[in-house]
Amino acid sequence: MKVVVLFSGGKDSVYATHYAQQQGYDVVCLLSVVSKNKESYMYHTVNIERVPDIAHAMGLKLYELETEGVKEEEVGDLMVMLGALKELEGIEGVVSGALASEYQKTRIERVCYELNLASIAPMWHVSPETYMHLLIDAGFDARIVGVFADGLDNTWIGRKIDEVTLQKLKELHEKFGIHVGFEGGEAETTVVYGPGFREKVSL
Repeated sequence: MKVVVLFSGGKDSVYATHYAQQQGYDVVCLLSVVSKNKESYMYHTVNIERVPDIAHAMGLKLYELETEGVKEEEVGDLMVMLGALKELEGIEGVVSGALASEYQKTRIERVCYELNLASIAPMWHVSPETYMHLLIDAGFDARIVGVFADGLDNTWIGRKIDEVTLQKLKELHEKFGIHVGFEGGEAETTVVYGPGFREKVSL
């Protein structure tokens, strides 16, 4: 099946790309949505300008869609672009890195239903700790590039997600209730290297 991956360069979309390829999907391209609204409900905005470098490092074709980021209207923008990619690239499915956000997943599924495309979210409702172990064990170098929750300060910026970091996150989960996989927006990440990368991306 030919698929496009909704891609931000963060750990979830990069791992979803890797998983799709491992499962035999033909990842024909990536789609990055660049929102002018930094508070977008749908799209990752931190470090989004590095996505072309990450796509290049992965050797994958990238399409970029700019949106004003108006709530709900930004979903319509996605539908238009995916419709165009269905015609242009022959995509049959859309892969997303959704972990637990009902808001994002239901809207992606609605768009896919309207366009008769399969919606594929390989990590949906996988336990956060299990998911982070999968990411680490696969060999991805994911770095924290934004922090937005109690317990996470500027010393976390640039930190690699590894077993030591994961243990600290579990402790912060117990203390502050943060989502270990950052699905509550507690932090944002950028992946600089991993399986399938031809080169490392500098931060």
